[in-house]
Amino acid sequence: MRIASGLRLFFAGLMAVTAQAQISSFNHVVVIVQENRTPDNLFQGLCAAPYGACAVPPTALAPYDVQTSNWKTLTGTIQPAPTPLAGTYGLNHTHNSFNSMCNIVAGNPPTCQMNGAAGIVCTPNTGYKCPANPQFKFVDNSTGILNPYLALATQYGWANYMFQTNQGPSFPAHQFIFGGTSAPSASQDASGVFAAENVIPQEAAAGCIAEPTTKAELIFPNKTPPPYGVEHSPTYPCYEHQTMADLVTDWMYYAVAPDSIWNAPNAINHICVPSGGACTGWGTHVVTNPSQVLADLRHCDFHDLTWVTPTGANSDHAALNDGGGPSWVASIVNTIGNSTCTDTVNGKSLTYWQDTAIFITWDDWGGWYDHEPPTILAGVQGDYQYGFRVPLIAVSAYTNPGYVDNSRYDFGSILRFIEHNFASLGLTEGELGFADSRATTDLTAFFLLSQAPRKFTTIAAPKSADFFINDPRPPEPPDDD
Repeated sequence: MRIASGLRLFFAGLMAVTAQAQISSFNHVVVIVQENRTPDNLFQGLCAAPYGACAVPPTALAPYDVQTSNWKTLTGTIQPAPTPLAGTYGLNHTHNSFNSMCNIVAGNPPTCQMNGAAGIVCTPNTGYKCPANPQFKFVDNSTGILNPYLALATQYGWANYMFQTNQGPSFPAHQFIFGGTSAPSASQDASGVFAAENVIPQEAAAGCIAEPTTKAELIFPNKTPPPYGVEHSPTYPCYEHQTMADLVTDWMYYAVAPDSIWNAPNAINHICVPSGGACTGWGTHVVTNPSQVLADLRHCDFHDLTWVTPTGANSDHAALNDGGGPSWVASIVNTIGNSTCTDTVNGKSLTYWQDTAIFITWDDWGGWYDHEPPTILAGVQGDYQYGFRVPLIAVSAYTNPGYVDNSRYDFGSILRFIEHNFASLGLTEGELGFADSRATTDLTAFFLLSQAPRKFTTIAAPKSADFFINDPRPPEPPDDD
């Protein structure tokens, strides 16, 4: 009788704890955007103990879809070789480079053969030369430099099939992540007309505070493909359409400078409100020092929706970074996970860790090889959507350790999740009508909100939040091309 009574008390207590911990949505969504990598290039470490195993296609015993050998070329296969995270060369990742690596075959839909990466141009840093087969490299983790990324991927959620929504570099990619399109207007998005490249001249300021001579190349559907998409009519990089920041009005964007291509809000006219060479409309929503996010979190200054972009040193961009990226990302996750700040939700006090969803992704493929062909959309959007795979890690107290998802995702899936999460604001999935509407997945599978929150365990990393907060180096752009 005592045992039965004790069991009843135990289960009643367990149910009470579980019920208390349940949430219907997150108070905070954070999107951390790194630079220029593919799963095959950056996450070979998932294929070895103690992290896991890989197979193409994945299996229950080898769940990670990362190819470790026999990368495709036009004439056969090649074996990949290691390269440092902080390398000495960069690879072109324009739309022309997408066409080279994809090596598209016409059809309905068209398909990428994924065997043309050797056609991507390599540019060495001053004083260096490009190695042989520079596109067919994976990041060397013999020193453990990638361990924070590997720990996050295996302790939380990993997406095998996350694709950049666009087929180009950083400027259009960040526009898609922020607002679901790089089109200058909603009508041009519907017509399949998008900003396809970074601004020219290369060193120019971007967005609505750029010099009048600054342009960004537009891509138009080709009526007689291939190629799919034809670039012409470069235009001033200041656009007008709704973004996610119009739907979730409590937002913050951390970037290195007010006029960079990685500061997506500066290219949206009604958000920037340009005047006298400055954006006057975003108020306190944009912070031009990425490490400020760590200080803000420590002061319990946390918003509903946050985008975080890195400095050049912490960006993972091959020819630019100093290896700080994995620690940088870990410092943000650790600051949230260990925070004692709380929110009150339905009369309950929840820590930031208990009511935050974190997405870690990379803005584009950076010119590196990846074996997985993207789905090419039907209709006019297919001339610029989708691009190659990029990594995606989902982190929360409600994400099971080692969860691997095999659905196909893109940047529009992140926007759909944000819309789903903030349904209390009256939002519905696909609200913007851009990539969020074209996406068919919303990333909710990564979160089991009915279960009790997991206790946070600090992600080990060589550099802490204090390092980034006190780093005396001025923040440099996360890319140089």
